[in-house]
Amino acid sequence: MTAAEAPSPYLHANALALGEKGLLLRGPSGAGKSALTLDLIARFQSQGDFARLVGDDRVRVEARGGRLVARPHPAIEGVIEARGLGLAPVEFEPACVLHAVVDICAPGETPPRHPEEREKTASICGIALPRFVAADCSNVSITRITFFLQRITTF
Repeated sequence: MTAAEAPSPYLHANALALGEKGLLLRGPSGAGKSALTLDLIARFQSQGDFARLVGDDRVRVEARGGRLVARPHPAIEGVIEARGLGLAPVEFEPACVLHAVVDICAPGETPPRHPEEREKTASICGIALPRFVAADCSNVSITRITFFLQRITTF
């Protein structure tokens, strides 16, 4: 990887811990990353599973021992933006190992119905993770993301 290809210290993304898995949510501004994060945390917690925010909007991702570790930006750790409410304090984890990536489509776009194999992984800092593309932050997308996460074996 050249210096031009090196990832920026902070990604425009959200990171959260859901059960035993760390998830990185990416998508354009306004796509619903924060709303989806809140919905996923609420769904997992309502089922009695562990779920916490790691970082909202800006997340540092670094390779450590063959794994990707996500951490919040120190200026905004422990807060999440809830549109219409502003920045809200929430319980958070200072770091998590990432096991998967979910990319949210831009408004008006749709995910592929049958993604090609190369679309099923995302490479970050030279480490490949399972990838899923969600249409939006609807209940249907939340169900599909949960289904996707259940099929990932932790390492």
